[in-house]
Amino acid sequence: MLYKKIAKPVLFRMDPEKAHHLTIDGLHTVGKLPGGKALLNGMYGVPNYSELETTLWGIRFRNPVGLAAGLDKNAKAVPGFSSIGLGFMEVGTVTPKPQPGNELPRLFRLPEDGALINRMGFNNVGIETMAEHLREAGAHTIPVAVNIGKNKVTPNEQAEEDYRACIRGLYAYGDFFVVNISSPNTPDLRNLQHGDDLSRLLAAVKEEMKLQQQKHGGAEKPILVKIAPDLESEEVAYMVQTIVNSGVSGIIASNTTISRAGLTHKHKGETGGLSGMPLTERSTKLVHDIYAATQGKLPIIGSGGIFTAEDAYAKICAGASLVEVYTALIYEGPGLIRSLNEGLRALLRRDGFKHIADAVGSAHRR
Repeated sequence: MLYKKIAKPVLFRMDPEKAHHLTIDGLHTVGKLPGGKALLNGMYGVPNYSELETTLWGIRFRNPVGLAAGLDKNAKAVPGFSSIGLGFMEVGTVTPKPQPGNELPRLFRLPEDGALINRMGFNNVGIETMAEHLREAGAHTIPVAVNIGKNKVTPNEQAEEDYRACIRGLYAYGDFFVVNISSPNTPDLRNLQHGDDLSRLLAAVKEEMKLQQQKHGGAEKPILVKIAPDLESEEVAYMVQTIVNSGVSGIIASNTTISRAGLTHKHKGETGGLSGMPLTERSTKLVHDIYAATQGKLPIIGSGGIFTAEDAYAKICAGASLVEVYTALIYEGPGLIRSLNEGLRALLRRDGFKHIADAVGSAHRR
């Protein structure tokens, strides 16, 4: 209520990217203040509900609702985001070297469509500064994933070296890692989703993860692949088989879309990736198709257009073990996280499930 009545009207009168930076800086500051994290948790925290707790890859998630990559690009506000009820979060996308991203303006709100369009272009501070931020954040109170990409100037033939560099520089700071090969805002990046390019990249990534595990000790950390929603069924089937064969730990479905179907806002013609409500059904169908193609054997994180508990639940029933939000958080505020979790509890009770894991993939068993 506080967000919608006070903060949102102010933020939505500002340029979207300036509002974004103000939000991240604010969460960063509050997270560092004495009592700041407790204040955020008191306002927005979610109780620990046993029926929503999930363990994947040996990592405990106290609830299935996480933050998608792109909001805390530089891991600047990890303590703050960790205190608003999220079950986990992604930071990044980070690239080996800092890069400014694309020219301004590059972020657009489409309120009538419940959507955002961005063409940020992996603007980030690079792995060295992100490592500093994660060191300063201290011990994680929720799992933190590091989303990694390649620099714009790096040709696809050398992309694996950028992904390796990100893993080497940040392995000690992430609980798991996400290979981003599906942003539409870095030229030719999506070509890495296909064929031999994908096989080579994932083999290199897996090898580097193993090398870092041997160096740092402990269990090998999970690594997931984030894919685009703009794929034909045949492409999905082939890509999923390649991903399964690579031995990675899971798939995030999905990134933003380049489709503009059904949009009404004046910004609908802007170039970039579209997120929010127009992506809801498309990303849920992709989750469904991946789960069917893998027979439920490869964990999926569902992302795209989750505004309500019903949206999240549809992805879980389609096969997602965890879900992520981004655009809805901009429109609804941090109270969204509690609302989604309470709604999921009610939906589990309605359908007679004792635990969230019982609902995962249930649409395939009806």
